[in-house]
Amino acid sequence: MNVTADKAENLARAQEMVNKAQGADVMMLPEMFCCPYAPGSFVKNAEPEGGAVTDALSRMAKETGSYLIGGSMPELDGGRIYNTCFVYDPEGRRVARHRKAHMFDIDVKGGQRFFESETLTAGEGTTSFDTPWGRFGVCICFDIRFPDFISSMRGIDYLAVPAAFNMTTGPLHWELLFRARAVDGQMFTFGCAPARDEKSSYVSYANSIAVSPWGRVIGNAGERESILTVDADPKDIRAVREQIPIGNT
Repeated sequence: MNVTADKAENLARAQEMVNKAQGADVMMLPEMFCCPYAPGSFVKNAEPEGGAVTDALSRMAKETGSYLIGGSMPELDGGRIYNTCFVYDPEGRRVARHRKAHMFDIDVKGGQRFFESETLTAGEGTTSFDTPWGRFGVCICFDIRFPDFISSMRGIDYLAVPAAFNMTTGPLHWELLFRARAVDGQMFTFGCAPARDEKSSYVSYANSIAVSPWGRVIGNAGERESILTVDADPKDIRAVREQIPIGNT
């Protein structure tokens, strides 16, 4: 989705897109879907659980009868701000919360410089939740670069990653990382990013992606705002794990 500087506008747009995707079993929004990806915006838009953003996400899940992986938002708690993903079940109940564990602190010569830790606090631990189709692991953007962190999510069948890679790292690493984690875990991997806005201070690479347990890209949303829908059959997970038994369960 396109993300603007207006939180209310972003929530309304997310609601509209979720409504259009109604019928999907599981939906996901992008990292920082409710505000621009910028330190000042994190501070301005931070709010606690139970505020406008989480209330809207819970309502969207209940109204559509879907699991909703609510992208991420700047969550205010105890005077600290976290980059947090809340997940809701089809009844609108919160079933998971993941606080981004690895801060996006990079300084690439001739490329992107960004330090999340100047504004945000890192979370701790991994996050997963169960569905009728298997267990989902959730992480946020930079977390996917840490294979030991992902592999410590025991028993997951799907990895959902709200993310916002930039124009330095995206072209090189976006598809590579999602395919690598899919092969590592013999699971489906899904990445959901904001649409590309060349006028933004932080330009998202976009290209929301879905990868099969075989490591094949089965969906890519491109640069512009769109709804990407894919079929993720649990039988494909079992087939890979039976044919190439490397210990994933």
